[in-house]
Amino acid sequence: MAMIDEPLYPIAVLIDELKNEDIQLRLNSIRRLSTIARALGEERTRKELIPFLSENNDDDDEVLLAMAEELGVFIPYVGGVEYAHVLLPPLETLCTVEETCVRDKAVESLCRIGAQMKENDLVDWFIPLVKRLAAGEWFTARVSSCGLFHIAYPSAPEMLKTELRSIYSQLCQDDMPMVRRSAASNLGKFAATVEPTHLKTDIMSIFEDLTQDDQDSVRLLAVEGCAALGKLLEPQDCVAHILPVIVNFSQDKSWRVRYMVANQLYELCEAVGPEPTRTDLVPAYVRLLRDNEAEVRIAAAGKVTKFCRILNPQLAIQHILPCVKELSSDSSQHVRSALASVIMGMAPVLGKDATIEQLLPIFLSLLKDEFPDVRLNIISKLDQVNQVIGIDLLSQSLLPAIVELAEDRHWRVRLAIIEYIPLLASQLGVGFFDDKLGALCMQWLEDKVYSIRDAAANNLKRLAEEFGPDWAMQHIIPQVLEMINNPHYLYRMTILHAISLLAPVMGSEITCSKLLPVVINSSKDRVPNIKFNVAKVLQSLIPIVDQSVVEQTIRPCLVELSEDPDVDVRFFASQALQTSDQVMMSS
Repeated sequence: MAMIDEPLYPIAVLIDELKNEDIQLRLNSIRRLSTIARALGEERTRKELIPFLSENNDDDDEVLLAMAEELGVFIPYVGGVEYAHVLLPPLETLCTVEETCVRDKAVESLCRIGAQMKENDLVDWFIPLVKRLAAGEWFTARVSSCGLFHIAYPSAPEMLKTELRSIYSQLCQDDMPMVRRSAASNLGKFAATVEPTHLKTDIMSIFEDLTQDDQDSVRLLAVEGCAALGKLLEPQDCVAHILPVIVNFSQDKSWRVRYMVANQLYELCEAVGPEPTRTDLVPAYVRLLRDNEAEVRIAAAGKVTKFCRILNPQLAIQHILPCVKELSSDSSQHVRSALASVIMGMAPVLGKDATIEQLLPIFLSLLKDEFPDVRLNIISKLDQVNQVIGIDLLSQSLLPAIVELAEDRHWRVRLAIIEYIPLLASQLGVGFFDDKLGALCMQWLEDKVYSIRDAAANNLKRLAEEFGPDWAMQHIIPQVLEMINNPHYLYRMTILHAISLLAPVMGSEITCSKLLPVVINSSKDRVPNIKFNVAKVLQSLIPIVDQSVVEQTIRPCLVELSEDPDVDVRFFASQALQTSDQVMMSS
C-alpha cells in the first residue's frame, strides 16, 4: 500500500470489521478504538471516526457496551477538553437503547466527560443533551437523563437551574415506574448540588412525592434518599422532614420497603442524630426485629450491634435485648445466623454484668443450634466476649460447648474451631490448655476430611510457636511421631506434613535427633505417595539442619529415592537433590 494512503487504512479496516457478521471481530475493533484514533490523529478522529460511530447501528449489546466504555476515556484522542462535546452524540444515542447495562455505562461515560468539560461547553452542549433525553419519547432516554442532572446543574445559569429542577420534578411524576425509580435513586446525587434554599422547598417536595409513590420499587429507593438527604439538611429540618418518613417506611405495607429501612437503619440514625434515634427510631427498630417477614428480620438482626452502639446500655438492655432473645430461637435459620454473626459485638456495649446475665445464655443456645452456619458465626467471634467477661467464665460456660463442637459432624464447624484454638490457647494459658484441649488437637490429625488434617498440622505449629519448643517436645512431638505407624497412608502423610511444619519451630538439634530419623524411616514405605512426600520434607529440612547431616543422612536417602521405580518419587527426589546442591554451592 502506498504511503500516501496509509491514514485511510485504519478507518477502512474498522468499517469492514464493524460490519462483519462475527461478533468477536466487531468487539475487537471497538476495543481497539483508541489505537485507531491515534493512527488517524485528533482532527480526523473528530470528523470521521466519531460521526461514523454515531451512525453505527450495531444491535449487539456487548458491542454497544464496549463502545460506551471506550468513549468515556476518549477526550485525549479528540483533541482535549475543548473538543469533548463531539463525544456526546454517540453516547446520547447509547443512552436510549433498551439494554440497561449499556445505558448505565453510557451515563457513566457522559458523567466522566461532563465532569471535565468547561463551564460554557456544559451550557452549550451538555445541558441541552440532558433536556433532550428528559423529554425523550421512549422511556429509556428519560431513565438515563436522571443520572446526568448532578453534572449539568452546578454550572447552569440561574434561569436554567430553575428549569432543570422543574424537569427533575416532572421525571419524579413520570407515568413510567422505571423513570420514577431512576429519579428516586439519583435524587441524593442531584440534591447534593442544589443550593440549600431550594433544597428545603423544591427537593423536599419532590422527595415527599416519591415517598408516597404507589410502586414499592420506587418507595424503597426513596429510603436510600432519606439517608442522603439527611446528611445535607440541618439537624432540625432532618427531624421535621426525614424522621416521620423513616417511621412510616418502617411500617410500610411492602416488606421490601421495610427491608430497605432495616438495611439502611444505621445510616438513617446517623442522619437524624442520637436524641431522635432514642425516642423515635428505637420503637421502629423493635418493630422491624419482630417483623413477620424473615428477610426483614435478617436485615434488622444484622444491624443489632451497630444500633446498640448508638444507644446507652440501659436502653439497649431494656428494648433491644428482649428482641435478641426472641431472635435467638427464631424459626428461620438465616435470622439466627445473621444474629450470631454480630451478637458477640454486643458484649463490649452492654458491659460485663449484662453480658454474663443476659447474653451468655443466648451464646450458648446459638452454639448448640442445629444449623452449622449459626454455630460457625458464634465461634469465629468468641474473642470479643473474652475481652469483656474474662477467661475463667468463658472456660466454665463456653468451653464445654467448644469441646462438643470439635467433634461436630459438619467439617466446616470443626475447621472453624481448629482455627480458633491458637487464639484460645494464648488466652487460656498452658495449664488449662493441656487439661482440656490437648487431646483434641491430636485427634484432628486423624480426621476423615483432608482440610481438617491439614489445619490440624498448622495448628500444632502455631501452638509450638505460642508455648515454645520445650512444651512442644513434651506434649506434641511424642504423640505426633507415634502416629507415623498408622496403617492408613493418608494419615502417615499428614504426620510428614506436620513434621515439615514443626521442624523450623523446633530448631536444628531436635529436628536431627527426633524428627529426621522418622522421615528417613518413612522412605522405606511401600506407598509411592509417602516416598515422594518424604523427598519434599527432606527438601524443606535441608536449610534447617547442619551441612554434615545433609551429607551423611539426607543425601544418601534422596539418592536412593531418585532411583525408585515410581516416576513421581524420582522427580521429587531429584528436585530435593538440586536444592541440596544449591545449598552446598552457596555455603
